Amino acid sequence: MVKITALASLGFSLLLLSCSNDKAASTTGSKDSTTTKTEAQTGSGSTASSGTLDTARYNKLMNYLAGGDTSGRWPVKNAPLPLPGAILPFNRVVAYYGNLYSNRMGALGKWPKKEMIPRLLDEVKKWNEADTVIKSIPCLHYIAVTAQGAPGKDGKFRYRMPQGQVDTILNWAKEINAIVFIDIQIGLSELQSEVPYWEKYLSMPNVHLAIDPEFAMNGKGGKKPGTVIGTMAASDINWVGDYLVNLVKKNNLPPKIFMIHRFTQGMVPEAEKIKLHPELQVVMDMDGWGPPDLKKGSYRYWINEKPVQFTGFKLFYVNDTEKSGQKEMMSREQVLSLKPKPVYIQYQ
Repeated sequence: MVKITALASLGFSLLLLSCSNDKAASTTGSKDSTTTKTEAQTGSGSTASSGTLDTARYNKLMNYLAGGDTSGRWPVKNAPLPLPGAILPFNRVVAYYGNLYSNRMGALGKWPKKEMIPRLLDEVKKWNEADTVIKSIPCLHYIAVTAQGAPGKDGKFRYRMPQGQVDTILNWAKEINAIVFIDIQIGLSELQSEVPYWEKYLSMPNVHLAIDPEFAMNGKGGKKPGTVIGTMAASDINWVGDYLVNLVKKNNLPPKIFMIHRFTQGMVPEAEKIKLHPELQVVMDMDGWGPPDLKKGSYRYWINEKPVQFTGFKLFYVNDTEKSGQKEMMSREQVLSLKPKPVYIQYQ
């Protein structure tokens, strides 16, 4: 307990606003053969002719991701098998995260498209070289609702991006056969208001959803985003899960990936209550920055020891190096040595 407390204290000082200095500043091994477009967008764990899930391969890959874990936590017990067309664990998603209004919020907006896309594809190539068991595929992870330092007209301390920007991201994704994430920072709004706003996109088979408890302030007395780390109750997270499940059923879609960012206990204090569904693939993403020992410790305490379903890991081009006194980010081999192996890699 002493070690956890010490880690949490250090983590708070280094990771307090893992992305908020930039986020709040913006105001305005699947198959061996080449993966087809349909497979990359909807997963390759089902056979094209029968539409059935390859359960033997699914279980084999889940055990591979567990990495010989001896704690009994991984693979997660009693998790339902996904519907056919599931992306995970048949693919590893390698994402560039960011916003087109800011070159400081992440890799997606840091470079112009003609430079950003080749960089992303190069990262995907390197991940495929580092792990030949699970095929890596590209992803554009777009922050569609950003937490704000000012209340705005409705006092919600968040800004919804123009939907035309999501259209742009979708067009870019189509060019490289990438999947897309819509990421939501609610500020003082509610998930029940923000998630349905993007329904026409979430009804598409290649668009998935992420939510960021760091900037959810209603559970923190309505404080301004960026002043404290936010929190989300399992009941709100499960509302989103149920909403996505209904979209999958209504539109006859493959399973949705549902990502939740986390780097402290308080961000998701009831993780054990998160509900799992065949229509949903839940990823807990270790979102903190800092030196490798701190990142690995946060992953151990708040991801490994709090199992939900799948895991993700974020790498920061600037915060993990210049701001952390490191020469370079953690290597792919270091990330793959984590237990369980992350199946979602995000670059900011």
